[in-house]
Amino acid sequence: MGQHLGPVLTLEGPLGNHLGMPPAKVVVVGQGYVGLPLAVRAVEVGYQVVGYDVDPRRVSRLAAADSYVEDIASAQLSQALATGRYLPTTDPGRLEGFDFALVTVPTPLKEGIPDLSYIEEAGRTLAGHLKPGAVVVLESTTYPGTTEELLAGLLGQGSGLVAGQDFHLGYSPERIDPGNRHFGLVDTPKVVSGVNGSSLAAVQGFYDTLVAKTVPVSRPREAELTKLIENTFRHVNVALVNEIAMFAADLGVDVWEALDAAATKPFGFMRFNPGPGVGGHCLPIDPSYLSWHVKTSLGRSFRFVELANDVNDHMPDYVVQRLGMALNRQKRAFNGSRLLLLGLAYKPNTSDMRESPALAVAQRLAHLGADVRYVDDHIGPDDLAAHTTGARLARARLTEDELEAADAVVVLTDHDDVDYDLVASSARYVLDTRHRCRGGRVEYL
Repeated sequence: MGQHLGPVLTLEGPLGNHLGMPPAKVVVVGQGYVGLPLAVRAVEVGYQVVGYDVDPRRVSRLAAADSYVEDIASAQLSQALATGRYLPTTDPGRLEGFDFALVTVPTPLKEGIPDLSYIEEAGRTLAGHLKPGAVVVLESTTYPGTTEELLAGLLGQGSGLVAGQDFHLGYSPERIDPGNRHFGLVDTPKVVSGVNGSSLAAVQGFYDTLVAKTVPVSRPREAELTKLIENTFRHVNVALVNEIAMFAADLGVDVWEALDAAATKPFGFMRFNPGPGVGGHCLPIDPSYLSWHVKTSLGRSFRFVELANDVNDHMPDYVVQRLGMALNRQKRAFNGSRLLLLGLAYKPNTSDMRESPALAVAQRLAHLGADVRYVDDHIGPDDLAAHTTGARLARARLTEDELEAADAVVVLTDHDDVDYDLVASSARYVLDTRHRCRGGRVEYL
C-alpha cells in the first residue's frame, strides 16, 4: 500500500511478450447481454478470460457452447471455449489473480428506487481477490458517484487497498444494442474514465485492445452521466411521439405519414417512432436513476423524465384501449375473444423480453379474459415462463388458418422474419403498433 502505480498494461499485447509471459487475466462479472460479448471479444484478442455469473443455468449453457445472447452465435462461443482461454464459472475462487475485472451486472429499480445490490455483491466478491496494480471497471448503468462513492469503498474494505493508489478503478458505460446489425461492441466508440490520471490511462489502455475507438472523460461521474443522458434523450423523444400518435389518432391524422415527411428535413430533426411502450433495461429504468438521484441529492424533480415515464408507462393501456374499440365495432368483448399477438420481445430480431411493453399488453389482455396466442420465433417457452406473472399465453405458428381464426391480430414487435403480407391478407383486423403491414383491414397506432 501507499505506492502510486502507473498503467498496468505493459505487456506486448494481451498474449504476453516474446519471453513467454502468460496472457493477462480478465474477469467479466455477469454473462448477459453486456458481459458475454465483452468476454468473447477479450478471448478473441488474446486474453485469458473468466466469465463469472451466479446463475448456474447460464454457466451450464455457456460451457456447452449454447449461447442465449443473439449477438454471440453458439459457433462463436464454441470457438472461444476451444481456445482454452474462456472459462464460464460460478466459482468465485476462479477469480484469483485477475489483472482486469469488468462489472456488468443488472441495476434494476425496486419500487422506484435504484437497486445496487448486484454491484455491491460484485464489489465484495472482487475485493477478496484484488491485487495491487489490478484494474476494475464498472459498466453497469447507475447514477453519478456510484463508482467513487460505493464501489471504491467496497473494494477497499475487502482488500485493504486504495483505489487510484494501489489499484486502478474506472467507469465505462455499456453501449450494447442487442440485435443492432450496424453497430456492435467493436465499432461503437467506448467512453472511458478513471478515478485519477493513472487509472484513466490503465482503463483506456485496456479498452483500446478491444474496440476501435475510446473516448476518455475526466472522471467516472461524467461517464456515468453520459449513459443517463443518452437514454434519457431517447426516452423523452419516444414519449413525445407516443403522445403525438395518441392525439393524431383522435384528430384523424396519419402520424406515420407526417413522420415520414418530417424525416426529409436534413437538419434539426431526428426521427423517433411511436409504439406500444418502451422496454429493455435502458429506457424504462435508466432515466429514473437520474431522476431519483436529482430528487435525493438536490430535492428537485426531473420533470421531463417524470412526464416521459407517465406517457410511456401507459402506452400498453392505450394499445389495449384501441383494441377494445376495434372489438366493440365487431360487437365483441375481450372476454372470449381470440387474439393473436405478433412479437413479445421488447425490440425486433432479439429474444430480449426485459420490461417488454408487448408482454405488458399480453398480460393485460389475458387478465381481461381473452384467449391470447403469440407468434415469436425468437422466444422459447422457457424464456416466456421466466417473464410472465400468471398470464396464460399460448404459442402459435404464423399460418393462414391461425390468422383467419383470430378476432384480431396485434403487431407488437416488428421482427423481420414475419410475413406481413400474409398477415394483411388473411387477418380480419390488424392493429399494427409498428407500421409494418399494409392493407384495408390494418389500423395503425
